[in-house]
Amino acid sequence: MPFQIIRNDITKVKADVIVNTANPKPVIGSGTDSAVYHAAGESLLLTERQKIGDIMPGDAVATLAFHLPAKHIIHTVGPVWVDGNHREREILRFCYAKSLSLANDLSAESIAFPLIATGAYGFPKDEALSIALSEIGKFLLTHEMKVILVVFDQTAFELSQDLVGGIEAYIDDHGVLQAKEAEYSEDEYLGRSKMLRRKKELERIQEDSEEYLPDALYMSEPKMSVPPLPIMDGKSLDEVLEDAGESFQQRLFELIDESGMDDISVYKKANIDRKVFSRIRCKEDYKPKKKTAVAFAIALQLDLPTMLDLLSRAEIAFSPSNKFDLIITYFVTNGIYDIYEINAALFKYGQPILGE
Repeated sequence: MPFQIIRNDITKVKADVIVNTANPKPVIGSGTDSAVYHAAGESLLLTERQKIGDIMPGDAVATLAFHLPAKHIIHTVGPVWVDGNHREREILRFCYAKSLSLANDLSAESIAFPLIATGAYGFPKDEALSIALSEIGKFLLTHEMKVILVVFDQTAFELSQDLVGGIEAYIDDHGVLQAKEAEYSEDEYLGRSKMLRRKKELERIQEDSEEYLPDALYMSEPKMSVPPLPIMDGKSLDEVLEDAGESFQQRLFELIDESGMDDISVYKKANIDRKVFSRIRCKEDYKPKKKTAVAFAIALQLDLPTMLDLLSRAEIAFSPSNKFDLIITYFVTNGIYDIYEINAALFKYGQPILGE
């Protein structure tokens, strides 16, 4: 997929370009800078770095990668966080934008970034992540390149507290749902669920069931929707099969046509590789992975019922007890369709990211 988030040591990542959070002076710094010099060969890299001289914050320059599993190292100098009023955010954006532009000039097919300026320079990790995702997303809308965001450990990766709080509250609410379901027999629970969906009986259900059914069950429960099965009255098996609904591929391209977007915009917004998209276009019986099918739904900004309808055509279902499904449902029901932000959240919670 064009964009990935991985947990690794960036000096061990195979990419055409490795980005180093460099010291502005031609000396070996700490953290990522020290690790990159050590892995590349300190004397070799330092000699090249000294030829360049000082690097201004926000700027980016390239050297050979020497012993690293890469062709080039791009050295960029991040901002030292003061208080957010000293152009820190603007400088950090320059770090990503100029590094990506330079990698493109070097004809790189892949580039690996650390989270720039979040170590000794003290840039708030949640804001740094948001800026990184924004600049990478803008670049990938108009370029073909594999971009890898490399996180050394979990402490280096933070989402905004508002987003974390919203996701965790949503997961917790639906976790309570699952626990309550387990307290009752299947017949009893299904009977009550049917009653809850009848608006005219809502008041009675609230009165009768308040002691054990949380508000989330009838106020926050996602409305799942799947396409109706074909009517079989008096039909032979052959006739029923002839009336089978649209395939995933057919429905996907119908939705793309309805969206008014072109193919390139869709596969880029879905974090799907161009070659993968071409295979889907040519293969009517294509069966996508769940993360791929959901990626298309996010790119097309489908509402929840339409998304579930599309997934059902690939024999994919959502479960109210699956963390991946709950995270996706949280974003969709809140109208958030930024695939980079969604993937950051999925990575944070140990789930597979969207795309292919």
